Amino acid sequence: MIRRLALATALTLATAPVFAASYILDPAHTQVVLSWNHFGFSNPSAQFGKIDGTLEFDQAHPTQASVKVTIPLASINTNVPDLDEHLQKPDFFDSAKYPDATFQSTKVEQGAKPDKLKVTGNLTLHGVTRPVVLDVTINKVGEHPMRKAPAAGFDATTTLKRSDFGIKAYVPMVSDDIKIHITSEAIDAKAFAEGMKPKAKS
Repeated sequence: MIRRLALATALTLATAPVFAASYILDPAHTQVVLSWNHFGFSNPSAQFGKIDGTLEFDQAHPTQASVKVTIPLASINTNVPDLDEHLQKPDFFDSAKYPDATFQSTKVEQGAKPDKLKVTGNLTLHGVTRPVVLDVTINKVGEHPMRKAPAAGFDATTTLKRSDFGIKAYVPMVSDDIKIHITSEAIDAKAFAEGMKPKAKS
């Protein structure tokens, strides 16, 4: 994990546009939560962990931002172990064949308010790539009080149809529409890499 994050940091710094600051999404403070309707009776939710992501962002030029995220599908947690296991099977994610979902932004547009953005990107899931639009709220940009480093915080929402990605089991009894909510703290890439280094023993 540390090696992957270090590599991501190095690639981010090497390819960062001159206008943007480079950030790493802090996996300890990044959540992707999805919810669906179950036979009309309930609306369960699940959360993904272990998320890797990089962000290029300049508060003065937010529409020039870019983001790339990888989500290991085996990290899903519904709080129901049997369901977690079922979701990994070919009925759903088929994670043995397609272990990750990825999102790469392609366009960022200003929303109706200064703190709102529309981020369009390509979501690859279950071997299918389709465009997705995220409605993004910029929560805060500034120095992180614990990290003592530049940070940026965001929330984002979207709704997608799982059948568009070839995941059709139990549709429509279990809803085709999947609501997604993302929250993340992104930390300055150099500071993040420094914080990942093993601590020297005294």
